[in-house]
Amino acid sequence: MTSIGGTEMVDWNLAVATATRFVRPGPDVSKDEARAVVAELRRHAKASEEHVRGFTRMIPVTHEPEDTPVLVVDRAGWVRANVAGFRQLLQPLLAKMQDRRPGGPTGAVLGAVGGKVTGVELGMLLSFLASRVLGQYETFAPPTRELPAGRGGGRLLLVAPNIVHVERELDVDPHDFRLWVCLHEETHRTQFTGVPWLRDHLEGEIQSFLDQTEVDPMTVLERLREAAQSLAGARPEGEENDSGRSFVELVQTPAQRETLGRLTAVMSLLEGHADFVMDGVGPAVVPSVAEIREKFQQRRARGASRLDVALRKLLGLDAKLRQYRDGERFVRAVVQDVGMDGFNRVWTSPNTLPTKAEIAKPADWVARVHGSTES
Repeated sequence: MTSIGGTEMVDWNLAVATATRFVRPGPDVSKDEARAVVAELRRHAKASEEHVRGFTRMIPVTHEPEDTPVLVVDRAGWVRANVAGFRQLLQPLLAKMQDRRPGGPTGAVLGAVGGKVTGVELGMLLSFLASRVLGQYETFAPPTRELPAGRGGGRLLLVAPNIVHVERELDVDPHDFRLWVCLHEETHRTQFTGVPWLRDHLEGEIQSFLDQTEVDPMTVLERLREAAQSLAGARPEGEENDSGRSFVELVQTPAQRETLGRLTAVMSLLEGHADFVMDGVGPAVVPSVAEIREKFQQRRARGASRLDVALRKLLGLDAKLRQYRDGERFVRAVVQDVGMDGFNRVWTSPNTLPTKAEIAKPADWVARVHGSTES
């Protein structure tokens, strides 16, 4: 792994240890209940394949969805999977930072403490997120014995304790809620198995974003310092208040904004499409879908607490919530205009993906891809 002064720039093992130490405990369930939840989630994930495929009319091209494993994990398992993904994605950036490392005492200090400090910071971030994610299609992490991946490189994670926690908090039918969650996550698996270029395109955009990152280690550390001060509510005397800026905004450079706009559009499409499919399939197979949707939307909007709302804003998670809303509105509007097959033109190539502006104005995407209906 890349290092400065012979020491890893990110202590990945410490990140995992920190996250698993500080993550909140899951809900109280017996061993028999836990086994039943795991078995039911696996059944629902399998059943969701047919539901999603029939509704979206997306057929796997390179390999079947079942070739990408469904892994029902606990919070620590989710942490380990995401650390592996981060390590894979960030390796080129960390290599660049190694090439730009300062010499002399500065380099020695960075080498001695930088990796552990960054490992702890990453671990604390993951401990916050690990209790909130219900499921995830993990695209980039390499397979391990504990966390295998399919031939296409992907795996579907369902975080059992979080699903149980939310279904209890919302006081909804647990069997309906588990299927409803699986429909959303299965849609992501269908997207990547049905669109063979999507994974490489998304990875290319992420690497383009990272390539534009300022690689001077001292600059990166300064940006992390600013972010930490915003999180703590402190800042150097005389500086403007950064409370309205997210962590993502604090660490990005102006050159990255164009790439980030494209990434935002893609993620809005993927998340919005999953929400649209979940609600489209739901009435036929999830009897209490209307109640679940209403309560879940209210939970998304309000957050779990004032601290949760503040952290979501700082980490940029509010932007992710907007992606669900904006993307779902885009998909719904396009399907209403040109039908499901017309919408599926979006998956033809990277050139037919919507831009960030088109996400907000679906008619512009229809006009560009299908041709203007006006003459």
